[in-house]
Amino acid sequence: MLVDIVLAAVVALLALPALFLGGRGLLRRDGRFSGDPGTDRASVVVVVVLRVVALLLLVATAGLTLVSTIGAAVKDVDLHGFVYVFFVLTVLLALLVLLTFGRRGPRRASRRATPARR
Repeated sequence: MLVDIVLAAVVALLALPALFLGGRGLLRRDGRFSGDPGTDRASVVVVVVLRVVALLLLVATAGLTLVSTIGAAVKDVDLHGFVYVFFVLTVLLALLVLLTFGRRGPRRASRRATPARR
């Protein structure tokens, strides 16, 4: 039962922020896919579609894992082996989202401490 709660907590603490940050950064175009008039629109469309697919997979695997682990904890039954597979898949997808399009933009350069010009 402790394993069920730990799995549900890890999924909730990792996948839910990844969903929020990934949804916020879904249409952001930075780097190679900048949206300049000279860039190819098809590449931007492919990137956005792949981001949507990743978020949908994350929603599905996180939902399945949460429902299974909470249900197993409430009914006091053992988890099926596939729940662990979906747990690992959820963690990997959440890390993929967080490390690619779920992170914040680059930080601005800080100003110098002295206002004197050189």
